[in-house]
Amino acid sequence: MVAKKQNKKRKFKLNKKHVMIYVLIGICVYTLYVAFMIVKKPTETFTIEEGEIYQEETDVGYIIRSEQIIKGENYANGMEKIKVEGEKTAKDESVFRYYSKNEEKLKEQIADLDSKIQDVMTSDVGTYSSDMKIIENQIDEKVAQIRNTVDVSKMEEDKKEISELVTKKAKIAGDLSPKGSYLNQLIAERSKYEAELNSGAEYIKAPSSGIVSYRVDGLEDKLTPNNFSELNKDYLEKLNLKTGKIVATSEESGKIIDAFTCYIATITDTEEAKNAKVGDKVTIRLSNNAEVDAQIVHIADQENKDRLIILQFNEQISELTNYRKISFDLIWWKYKGLKVPNQSIIRENDLDYVVRNKARIFG
Repeated sequence: MVAKKQNKKRKFKLNKKHVMIYVLIGICVYTLYVAFMIVKKPTETFTIEEGEIYQEETDVGYIIRSEQIIKGENYANGMEKIKVEGEKTAKDESVFRYYSKNEEKLKEQIADLDSKIQDVMTSDVGTYSSDMKIIENQIDEKVAQIRNTVDVSKMEEDKKEISELVTKKAKIAGDLSPKGSYLNQLIAERSKYEAELNSGAEYIKAPSSGIVSYRVDGLEDKLTPNNFSELNKDYLEKLNLKTGKIVATSEESGKIIDAFTCYIATITDTEEAKNAKVGDKVTIRLSNNAEVDAQIVHIADQENKDRLIILQFNEQISELTNYRKISFDLIWWKYKGLKVPNQSIIRENDLDYVVRNKARIFG
């Protein structure tokens, strides 16, 4: 009886040992299989990240703006800019002025008279009054304002006020000074030259608010928002414009550009263009990599399956004042989301999906 129990115990231990061996073999086989699959397809398991897909094309576009040329009568005298290129202006603000005839000579004569007047006033000690002290303080304040301002129009205004204060001071000194007769003669002569200088100067003001530009190319009345129906591929190509060329600066005139709306006209024959409709929203990417929302406002079919598409936008307008024809990227659509390789997508029963594990890894 005891011998039977010992035989059963040996068989049980033997079977247990066999089971352990089989389990270890199974584990080894599975481990080798997994290792093999990882080596064979190492990219099937990965960490997801944000991505973006989009459809875009690179096109050539013609800049269309609402622009108003401003020009005066004395353009042959040359101009002095009060508002700089790309600066915004309000309606009726002075944008630039034309020089007076013989302006440099008149300025030299006025400067010479100012020096003589100052010499007379300095030599007459005791002629100062409290009124003169007040005027001197006002002159000092205006000089300080000029030093601290970058506004050219404000600077010109302060200079004019200083000139008036200097003349007023000289007149007071002339009344008090023993040399008053000579001083008044100098003042009268200075006033004559100053009147001649001011009468010849012509200030040109902005007819409306907008962006100031001196880059005038003669296309301001040809590429406008008012003649979209007249534009076509042949018309645009005959303008013979070079892509990316900077418009030359005029020394005779300027213009005011609408600061709120701008347009780009382009010719394209892509599949997206063929399916486009007026009112569609797109994105344009400019040469400075700025992306701007835009809307299609006009479409016209051309020959050879080309389409004229005009885009309207309201950003980066001042960045385009230098150009009339540019290269840009037209982005028809784009989507953002989690980026997953195609080989990790499983298709089953007309359903596409991926498998996620607890570590947020897709496989």
